[in-house]
Amino acid sequence: MLNTLSGRFLILTTVFVMLAEVLIFVPSIARFREDYLADRLERAQIASLALLADDMLETELEAELLENAGVYNVVLRRDEIRQLMLASPIPQEITATYDLRRAGAMTLIRDAMMRLIRPENEIIRVIGAPVREAGLLIEVTMETAPLRAAMIDYGVRILILSAVISVFTAVLLFGAVRIVLVKPIKSVVGYMQRYAAAPEDARGIIHPSSSVVELREAEEALMQLQTELTHALKQRERLAQLGGAVAKVSHDLRNILTSAQLFTDRIEMSEDPLVRRLAPKLVNSITRAVSLCEGTLAFGKAEEPSPTFGVVCLHEITADIAESELLAADSGNVEIINAVAKPMMLRADPEQLFRIVMNLVRNARQAIAATGKPGQVTVEAREEADAWYITVSDTGPGLPKRAKDNLFTPFQGGARKGGTGLGLAIAGELARGHGGSVKLNQTGPDGTVFEICLPKGDGTL
Repeated sequence: MLNTLSGRFLILTTVFVMLAEVLIFVPSIARFREDYLADRLERAQIASLALLADDMLETELEAELLENAGVYNVVLRRDEIRQLMLASPIPQEITATYDLRRAGAMTLIRDAMMRLIRPENEIIRVIGAPVREAGLLIEVTMETAPLRAAMIDYGVRILILSAVISVFTAVLLFGAVRIVLVKPIKSVVGYMQRYAAAPEDARGIIHPSSSVVELREAEEALMQLQTELTHALKQRERLAQLGGAVAKVSHDLRNILTSAQLFTDRIEMSEDPLVRRLAPKLVNSITRAVSLCEGTLAFGKAEEPSPTFGVVCLHEITADIAESELLAADSGNVEIINAVAKPMMLRADPEQLFRIVMNLVRNARQAIAATGKPGQVTVEAREEADAWYITVSDTGPGLPKRAKDNLFTPFQGGARKGGTGLGLAIAGELARGHGGSVKLNQTGPDGTVFEICLPKGDGTL
């Protein structure tokens, strides 16, 4: 109970209401004391007026008037004359005098608190203004014990009433909190638990319905999170299924390519000059395809194998890529320019480096070919003190906004209609395996520029 939100509201409300009542209690008890003293002055004034009406009152009647007024004597000033109207023996000396005519709020509060903490029965003098302008002032002497007893009785009644109000208010707030806050929160928790049990089930996604602004914002945020997570899980499941299919296809394709690889030896023996020139390209392509299939089967669908570093000639790799892409059926008027210096050597995995550059060049070539206009794809490289930089630039139409917002995201970063975005995702992952990166330097109507960074590290040539 105490650990629940509504239970803590119940306790806090009770405590705060009691605190508020305590703050009210102090001025209330001071007001009660002032009214008590004023009542005694009024009774004394009535008693003195009775004496003025009949100047020959008996001693017993005077004592009865003083007893009813709750005072020992009464002094009334009328017409600048101070008269002792009623008097009786005072059991002890007067210890304090209180003038109600000039007492401020703080003075009344201070005197009331001092009276509560002083249990001794004292004789005090009280001065006030007569009611209905029956004189200039009236003065009485009285005991403090009855005053203090009346103040304590009044205070106890105030505290009991405060406790009742606190409990009643807390119970009302307890019910209101359970209806307005706890019930909607439990509903949100229920949605979260159902969604956690079956995140793929779209029926577990919350439907915002709260009328409380803050709770509705929380429900809307949860709905967005659940929707995005559901889509991500579905995409992950599709990718897993695709990975399984790729593994099966890779297994069979490897067997087919291995058989094709056996026939390339005979092709190389052909006397046809064109066949003899193209045969090495065919052999290299089949070898790379077999290696890719084996890598897929060996390392699974979700990860690329670690690179096997070696010293490679970048110009040979980019030349092979340029020639392969120029043979593509849709190359059209696209020109592949290999601007890499021939003597440039770098440290990388040759097969993975081929795939990184090839994916970028192919994306650029396809983007230009889709426009139906002539264009160029240029591959350049430079060496700096800490890294090698390979730049692939084109004169194509630039990347669309969706592609820019989802760079390196599979199935979302495709730059052309029907594209999957896998080329950039693969290039980025392979570059990270080398400790480097692939980044977009610029894109626009004048073309796109990607830069590959391969750090030298401890293997500097």
